[in-house]
Parts: sequence; C-alpha cells; structure tokens
Amino acid sequence: MLNDAGKRAAAGTAAAAITFGAAALGAPATAAPRSAPEPRPTGPAWRACPAKDPVEGGRLKGLQCASVRVPLDYARPRGEQITLELTRARHTASRSQGVVLLNRGGPGAHGRDLPGFFKSAVPKGVAASYDWIGFDPRGVGASAPSLICDPSYQDPGRARPDTIPADAAAERAWTERAKAFANDCARKYGRILPHMGTANWARDMDEIRQALGQERLNYFGYSYGSYLGAVYATMFPGRVRRMVLDSVVRPSGVWYQDNLDQNVAFEKRIRAYFTWIARHDKVYRLGATEPRVAAAYAKARQALGNDPVDGKIGPSELDDVFLADGYGDYGWDAHARALSAFVVRHDAGPLRKAWQPPGKLDQNNYAVYNAVQCRDAAWPRDWGRWHADSARLYREGYRFETWSNTWYNAPCAFWPGTGGPPPRVAGTAALPPLLLVQATEDAATPYPGALETHRAFPSSRLIAQVGGRNHGVSLSGDKCVDGAVAAYLADGRLPASKPGPDASCAAPSEPEPAKDKRPDRAEHTAAQR
Repeated sequence: MLNDAGKRAAAGTAAAAITFGAAALGAPATAAPRSAPEPRPTGPAWRACPAKDPVEGGRLKGLQCASVRVPLDYARPRGEQITLELTRARHTASRSQGVVLLNRGGPGAHGRDLPGFFKSAVPKGVAASYDWIGFDPRGVGASAPSLICDPSYQDPGRARPDTIPADAAAERAWTERAKAFANDCARKYGRILPHMGTANWARDMDEIRQALGQERLNYFGYSYGSYLGAVYATMFPGRVRRMVLDSVVRPSGVWYQDNLDQNVAFEKRIRAYFTWIARHDKVYRLGATEPRVAAAYAKARQALGNDPVDGKIGPSELDDVFLADGYGDYGWDAHARALSAFVVRHDAGPLRKAWQPPGKLDQNNYAVYNAVQCRDAAWPRDWGRWHADSARLYREGYRFETWSNTWYNAPCAFWPGTGGPPPRVAGTAALPPLLLVQATEDAATPYPGALETHRAFPSSRLIAQVGGRNHGVSLSGDKCVDGAVAAYLADGRLPASKPGPDASCAAPSEPEPAKDKRPDRAEHTAAQR
C-alpha cells in the first residue's frame, strides 16, 4: 500500500498500492530489448512551464517543460509510442554535474513539480551544479495516456463500506467492488496494462537519459522510487552515476508480502501515536493511556458507522485520515484535535477539514499503483489466501491497517493478465556506490527492506535515522541526514563501509501540540499518505 492517498509521505517531504487471452496480452513487458540502437532525437524541445500545473496543481513557476516519446512495447520499439512529460530546473554553475531524475514514489505519484522543491531544498552549490528533472511516469498525470479506472471504488459519493467486514456477505461485497475496478481497467486500457510495471518504467528512465544526451544518470527516489532506482541500477549498471534511495522497499517482498509486513508495522506506529496523544491528555482529553485513546478512536469509528458525517465520512474515511499519521508525524496535532472535537464535544467540523475526497489526481495515482504492482509480481488469485492472511493478522492484533490495506490491493486478485516475475535487484562491479537512507521505525517501508537492498548492492552505503518515525527522510530538516545527502551529491563523499548501517543519525524529537490552538479550532495539516 505504498501509494494510497496516504502513501505520499515522500510526496509531502518532496514538495509526500485475471484473464486475458494470449493475443490480448501481446508480448510481455520483459521481452528482449531492441537488437540495435535506435537513432536518437536531437533532444526535448524545452519551453517555459505555466506557473501552475494545469493537470496536477503543483507549482511550476521558473521551470521548463518538455515531452519525450517512448515505446509502449519495448519488444516493438518502432511501434506505438506514448508520451512522458518532463520538467527541468537548469544548472546555473559554470560546470554541470549532469541531470538528476526525480521520483517521489507511488507507483503512480506525479513528479513535474519536484525540480522546484529540490532546487530550493539542497545547498545552493549542489542545486546550481545539476539539471533537476521531474517527470510523470507512463500512465501518470500529464503523460499520455493517463489512467483512471472506476472512480466509485475510492469515491462512491457517500461513505464507503467499513473496510473491516462485519460478516461474509460484507466481505463478498468488497471483493465484488474490487473485481469491478479491475474489470474497468481491463476494459479501458487492455492494450496498455501488459506494458506497465517497474521494468518498463526503468526502460523509460533510460530513454529519458538518452533523450537528454547523458552518458550516465543521477537519480533520487523516495519510497516506491527506491525500488524503481534499484531496478534501474540492476538493468543499466553502467549508466548510473549517483543514486539516492530513500525509504527503501524490500525487493524480496514485492508486492503481496510487503503489504502484509506493512500491516504489522502500521499497528506499531498507530499505537505510538495514540501513546503520544495520551501523553498530552490535558490538551486532547481522549484518555491518559494508549488503550483509552484507542477506545476513543473505536468510539468515533462506531459513531461514524451509525451516522456518517454529511453521509460521506464514515469509519473508512476516518481511517484514511489517521493512516497519514502512520506515515509521518506532521499532522499529529491537527488530527488529534479533530478526533478530540468529534469525541469530546461532538463537533465534526475539524474532521470535515481533515478529510478530503479523492480528486482526479488521486484516482489516477491509484489506477497506476495497481497497473504497476499487479503487473510486477504474481499475486494470489484464490481469495481464500487473502482472507486467511487478513483474518489471521487482524486476530493477532494488527487491526488498524490490515483490512483497509487488503481492499486497497484487492484489485490485483482479479487483474487482467499474469503478473511477474518481479524485476531482479542486484549490484554488479560496474555499479558505482548508491546511497540508501532509512528511518528505522518507518511503517510504509520497514527497515529490513533497506538492509536487504544494502546487501544486494555491496558497494552501497546505508544511513539509518535511528528511531526515525517518518516515511521520506531526506530534505525534511534532519541536518545529519541532509548533510550526508548533500555531500554525496556534491562530490560523491560517502561514509566508510561497516557492518549494518554505515552511518547513523539520531531521530528528531516528537512534535509538541501547538500552544496557540484549542481542540475545537483544529485545522488540517496537509499530511499525505
């Protein structure tokens, strides 16, 4: 579930989840690459971007925009082409270190606003020495075609059914909804879906590299973007110059097991959040212990199940809001105040502000999330397996995330075509050292994923933010982490290699409640899942 409305902590930091016939499937996305190099274009035709992205709403002022055409099917490089939209913040130093391709994760998160953020977030000397390149990957945002499937799955126009099924009939209703979503994607994008997947996204990155006239590529990827970078480094090791992978996906768990692991990790994070709320009981009045805060949350869930706010905010939507708090602590105060207002004073106003229905960009994000992850790997096709795993985890006490994550990924049980095998992830002697950054308490991409990727790339270096809670660590204000990232981008400096993490940074302190606010005046902080 790396990419639901709550899987964009990296996007927030860098601003923050079948049966076709063989003929319909066509050649697999992993088909052999072209046998001879294709003539390269002279380069993208750069033009001034509009101040505001008309598709995604992000700030593009001062950036340049361009398009690149790439093959839909890399087994037929001269066949149908699709369009990737790029942005650029140009280097201003007298000597350029090349381009840095940027990805905020997902899969499915947009990226054309990222160069502006990176240009302002890294030290001036580093910012000046690179061309910072944002792009919308295939299927995403302004790129064409852009995918959206059955919007009613995420936004039926009313409160969604409770993600925790009350009985077998409720569970069957959810599976039917997931099946309808998958079928709608198949109907709309039957010729596109076989050519989604991380391997083709990595090929697209290499097409961008060539279009920009670069012999080697620099890259910075958060969350799913870490996996995309690792796959690119495996497929094109001689084309990598420097690469930062932040909040690192565990390659061997792609993708079903990784989502099960998240269910366990998010339970730990939400309990830590409830403990924090209890510690500040004088502010929030939800209980002085974690179990009492959990009981207050359960009370709110039950009330919303009986009477959704405005008919639209039910228990599932409440979980949507608080899932963001497992990704990062940026909205902890605002969300605790919203819960307090609802439970203590029966005031739904702050909750209305905290929850927003998924917009067009969210719908696109979710469609691409499925299109990539369902294509990347083989998912269980027997719903009995999904039910058994979800029921077991829920029974074992991992209740907050388990069923909502199940339904977020459930379309993959019914997806058209066959997924997998997952792209290989492994380093070679031709690959320069990569820099991995990871918070040890990250719930979305748990710490073992960074250790596994570190082992897969023996020359890599791992910086661990010990005790770090947030998904997406770099460029969020930690001077220790940000200094190490800046040094690597500036001149390739890395910590010395040693067992486990190669360097450690202490996590920032937990946030404090805002002193100038009362619980009944909560405002939503735009935390992204």
